[in-house]
Amino acid sequence: MPLFDRSTHDKAKGKGVAVSGVEASRGSNAAGGDVVNSVAVHVENGVVLPPEAYWPAADVLAPERLRNVPGTGLFVGRRQALDALDAALAAPGGVVVQAVHGLGGIGKSTLAAHWAIHHFTGNPRWWITADSRPAIDTGLAELARALQPALTGLPDELLVERALQWLATHEDWLIVLDNVEHVDHIRPLLDRTGTGRGRFLITTRRATGWHTTATPLRLDVLTAGEAVDLFTRIVKPTHPNLTKDSDGSSVIDGVVELCEQLGYLPLAVEQAGSYCAETATTPRTYLQMLAESPADMFTDTAEGGDAGRTIARIWRITLDQLTDTRLAGDILRILAWYAPNHIPRTLLDGLAPAPALNKAIGRLNAYSLITTTGDSELAVHRLVQALARTPDPDDPHRQTTDINHGRDHAAVRLDTLFPTDVESPHAWPQCLALLPHVDALTEHLPTHLDTEITAHLLTKVGGFLHDQGLITRAIEHLERACTSRVRVLGEDHRHTLTSRNNLAMAYQAAGDFGRAIPLFEHTLNGSTRVQGHDDRDTLSYGNNLAMAYQEAGDLGRAVPLFEHTLSGSVRVLGDHHPDTLTARNNLAGAYSELGDWGRAIPLFERTLTDRVQVLGIDHPSTLTSRNNLAGAYKSAGDLGRAIPLYERTLTERVQVLGADHPATLQSRNNLASAYQTAGDLGRAIPLFEQVTTDRLRVLGNDHPDTLASHNNLATAYQTAGDLNRAIPRFERAVTDCLRVLGNDHPGTLAARNNLASAHESAGNLGRAIPLYEQAVTDCLRVLGNDHPDTLVSRINLAHAYQAAGHFGRAIPLYERNLASRLQILGSDHPDTLAFRNNLAHAYLTAGHFGRAIPLYERALTDSMRVLGNDHPDTLVSRNNLAYAYQLAGTLAERSRSLSTTWPIACRYWAPTTPTLWPPATTSPAAISQQGTLAERSRSTSAL
Repeated sequence: MPLFDRSTHDKAKGKGVAVSGVEASRGSNAAGGDVVNSVAVHVENGVVLPPEAYWPAADVLAPERLRNVPGTGLFVGRRQALDALDAALAAPGGVVVQAVHGLGGIGKSTLAAHWAIHHFTGNPRWWITADSRPAIDTGLAELARALQPALTGLPDELLVERALQWLATHEDWLIVLDNVEHVDHIRPLLDRTGTGRGRFLITTRRATGWHTTATPLRLDVLTAGEAVDLFTRIVKPTHPNLTKDSDGSSVIDGVVELCEQLGYLPLAVEQAGSYCAETATTPRTYLQMLAESPADMFTDTAEGGDAGRTIARIWRITLDQLTDTRLAGDILRILAWYAPNHIPRTLLDGLAPAPALNKAIGRLNAYSLITTTGDSELAVHRLVQALARTPDPDDPHRQTTDINHGRDHAAVRLDTLFPTDVESPHAWPQCLALLPHVDALTEHLPTHLDTEITAHLLTKVGGFLHDQGLITRAIEHLERACTSRVRVLGEDHRHTLTSRNNLAMAYQAAGDFGRAIPLFEHTLNGSTRVQGHDDRDTLSYGNNLAMAYQEAGDLGRAVPLFEHTLSGSVRVLGDHHPDTLTARNNLAGAYSELGDWGRAIPLFERTLTDRVQVLGIDHPSTLTSRNNLAGAYKSAGDLGRAIPLYERTLTERVQVLGADHPATLQSRNNLASAYQTAGDLGRAIPLFEQVTTDRLRVLGNDHPDTLASHNNLATAYQTAGDLNRAIPRFERAVTDCLRVLGNDHPGTLAARNNLASAHESAGNLGRAIPLYEQAVTDCLRVLGNDHPDTLVSRINLAHAYQAAGHFGRAIPLYERNLASRLQILGSDHPDTLAFRNNLAHAYLTAGHFGRAIPLYERALTDSMRVLGNDHPDTLVSRNNLAYAYQLAGTLAERSRSLSTTWPIACRYWAPTTPTLWPPATTSPAAISQQGTLAERSRSTSAL
């Protein structure tokens, strides 16, 4: 910066001379200190100084209201920032330097101008464009001319020195240094004026380097309300489509969504508002154009607008400052594909050696293009990201090749960091942290540009969402992964088959068997054709199809396929291979559902023994086998063996997996269910309450397991006769199931059935019967006539009709159910025995003793033969027959020998079905998790 030599000439005397209407005077606002003689004679250039040049700078007074601060036009909000400037620049003492920094277009200059005009009361208030040293010199020279117009003809270097002397010897002035690029550019100015008592207000994109120079103030985007206000003020005079907000203010349709998309960046909002005002474009149309032609919209401005003050231009200028650090541009083009906030820095690992990477991140942060949060996270404004994703052949920072490279690297890093073991709770925090960035990548990436990398990532993410109970979102990711693999790899590639299998599992979890089963069949057929009958994947796909058949109620196709899968696994993999043990476990589960305990329990016992031998006593699969065997004992009525086994499984899962693991929570639920079945509500209810609380905390309110727990706890309350607590919880379960799972999910159908059961228990048949009727209608539509859920819903409706005295409607339903069970499951299935008992009870209540008693007698005989003398269902059958004899007024002595608890006999009874999300079951009914009776194959197709 040019500086005067000191002169030995005498001081000029006299008053200032008025020039061009501005009077320069001497005296009253001098800051004190040494007086510097301002005279310098440049004889060699022939410069003759006017007399005013010889006045001491300290004696020159600024003209009143001297300012060149640009008007702010539309200014909204910024109350907090203005208050901060008030507090900082009002501090007493010498020169105070305040730096406002932030992203280009954030409104730094507008804030500075507004504060200078409306908050600062001193004189002069002078604006200097400070993006270079020459620009600063020019601004100082103009200040000197304004202070002493008589010096107008002097060279700039003399005027600069005069301005510096004036600032150093006066107080109560404000210099705004706008758009400072480098601290070094202004340091000589600050050093020379340090003896004064004025104020410097700096605006800059640079966020760092101010710690020894100025107090920094970071300026953020507008609030949502401020952004809407700014847009509305610009557009309102020309926009007819105004509506009234709740507070009575005018709102333009679509402006809220547009401002949100623009990230509340003032320049972007102003640019959009000016465009919409001039072209009569609505905010929604602008949004559409922004999505379809982002490059044009980032560049376009209204007629007569400043083409240099557009989003594209402003940030190109900023990036030009970083051309010597190419890695900075690479980083920005990678971060462009992620969510704007909470970007883990680990997503940039491996991009360059640590020193170079840290330097590039530091430079981006210094220019406010990114924001660092500690040493672990980054943030980028969404419009910076949008620009970095949008090719522009005229912008060297946005070439198509570079953008594509950034996109591919972003996908690779996400795929690398997203855990594979998504079922482990230890992986959940990282999955949740990366999930928003996966969503952002897939949102910005057209599906036709998906690669095997993105398909692999989507497969893992879909599996995680599936396990978290977010089935709808899981399906979206898995559908895209499957479609992409078909396009990239072909219909029959191993990874394509895996994606198809996983998508089918998601459909199944959603209760959509109409899409799940054909997809499972397609996958199995493709694997058989390409990889052969004995391929390990083929056997797994067969297992999964069999499981889908079973859950759809088609045991006629499920059991033979389970048997085929087991024999194939034994032949190909051996008797003790983990896949073989899984196949044996699942076949045992199918036998259990058939009520064939003679084959189910030995198979469960053998599987448990083999898993202990092969995998170890504490392996998660071993614990699953122990849980499943306990479930089989419970279903067979052997609570004496079931409860201790459930208790042991719970203890071991706590030790091995931890108290909060989903499998541990399942064990706690299953033990509570066993206590309830044993009539021990004193232990069952607290355990149900605990597992409900734990699932809310660990899995969240909307996870299917949490929904099941709400229902199970309500059922326990109902069993205990506490309908005041049961009914509201059932109502909540129905509402939550409808919201989370949808109207047609089996869990929703079960929840509605159970609410009806609670109303029936309360004697409110007027509310129970319509709910039962809706449940039957929905089950028929969704699951079909012969599905177990449909049968149980129908029998519950029949019982309600019976309780209401509508025997003409109840008995045909009972008869229809019994015929269906006989046809599908045979005469010895526990469901068939139960349905025969229920039909007999309907006949008895209707006074048809001649039809009731023979059915009761057959039900007892069959129960004793199939289930044994001590099975709870056999005891109920014996009790019911005794009551029938007594009610018929015959064989009173025989009645007394058969039963001493006949009032219990008239209670309605129907079987329960132990599944993850079971059908509508008994009255009272329960959604009860009884264990992992089926073990599925889901693969992420490791690359």
